[in-house]
Amino acid sequence: MPVLNDEIPDDDDFDSNRRRGEFSNITPEDFVRGTSRGNPPGWLDKEQIDLARRKLPMAYVEVVPVRVDDLGLVSQVGSLLCVGDDGNIERTLITGRVLYHETIREALARNIAKDLGELALPVLPAGLQPFTVAEFFPTPGLSEYYDPRQHAIALCYLVPVAGDCKPQDETLEVEWVDPRGDMLDTFIGQMPNGHGRVLRTALSWAGVL
Repeated sequence: MPVLNDEIPDDDDFDSNRRRGEFSNITPEDFVRGTSRGNPPGWLDKEQIDLARRKLPMAYVEVVPVRVDDLGLVSQVGSLLCVGDDGNIERTLITGRVLYHETIREALARNIAKDLGELALPVLPAGLQPFTVAEFFPTPGLSEYYDPRQHAIALCYLVPVAGDCKPQDETLEVEWVDPRGDMLDTFIGQMPNGHGRVLRTALSWAGVL
């Protein structure tokens, strides 16, 4: 576990050799954007996060991006077109871990910017009550939600975006569909591992379905 202030670490703590108080001047922004010296203290490298994923449930946020009209009604719902691990084209939603020392609201903003770009202009919810919680398991068939990497608990939010959305990193395209149109079922059918059910649940929660 991380060493905070005057905590006395055990000998087997991975960072027990750090000096006391090294976390004292760390802010949430450091964990969202990193620091000039690289990753903040306590940041997990690939081997450590892989170990954690094998032993602990991971906290995630999952976002259904939507466009709304002047009355606040959902007029379009978005998805990310990408290449899956098997090489096939598939759709997914905005997903990402909640980082250490990061609030859920910061995690939502960071992951939306990561997938839709800095100009997406999301309207984050006033409250942090998710419309559902999706529990992903690495064992096929145990749940309708499946993630081969880990056991993940995802807090799911429907978030309106008002700005310009551009594909980032490995995303091929950000595509929008009328939630009342004939193409919705096609889009949902292209979302594997339970993400399509998250999308359908979001639209039902919003009164669209």
